Amino acid sequence: MKEDLSINKMEIIAQGAEAIIRKDSNNIIKERISKDYRIKEIDEKIRKLRTRSEARLIERASSIVNTPKIISSDDKSMKITMEFIDGHKLVSYLDNISEKEREKIIIIIGNEVAVLHNNNIIHNDLTTSNMILKNDKVYFIDFGLGFISDKFEDKAVDIHLFRQALDSKHYTHSEKSFEYFLKGYKEKSNNFKETINRLEKVEKRGRYKQRN
Repeated sequence: MKEDLSINKMEIIAQGAEAIIRKDSNNIIKERISKDYRIKEIDEKIRKLRTRSEARLIERASSIVNTPKIISSDDKSMKITMEFIDGHKLVSYLDNISEKEREKIIIIIGNEVAVLHNNNIIHNDLTTSNMILKNDKVYFIDFGLGFISDKFEDKAVDIHLFRQALDSKHYTHSEKSFEYFLKGYKEKSNNFKETINRLEKVEKRGRYKQRN
């Protein structure tokens, strides 16, 4: 098999345990990488399934919130090509703006997460590293761990992950920012009370595990 030299010339902008992200002009190419510790046939099956699943989830989410547009998806090469969102990654942006602007942005995040949850889309990696601000719109990226679920438990865990991300990356204003998030979430949620009740149980379990 000939090596694709054009791929090697592309700029690598991120690399994690599951995938390599490359930038090619105005597009992003996400390629799922193989795992040597898995049997080859099983590894290929898992990567194909996750590539297909993520592309479908992004397509579904794109009809209700802002996401990168899918250009193409190929579960044989394990690649998803999508548009590059040229904006501010919130992980490095939120701490350097005014309180008023931060409140506005995080309320939008709460609104959008509620809309995802109303449609049973669980992102499952809700961190500010996976959110980009462009033209006053928040774009959600990296649905690689996402799935479909109508369970309040899964929606509560999604929110809990976001709260942990705030505590970890934005600790100087995490408490206030989470209040803004809940305000936005409540504005759009179809099941706010049920989800927050479940969130309280999820967080109690977390505190119990930490003590033990």
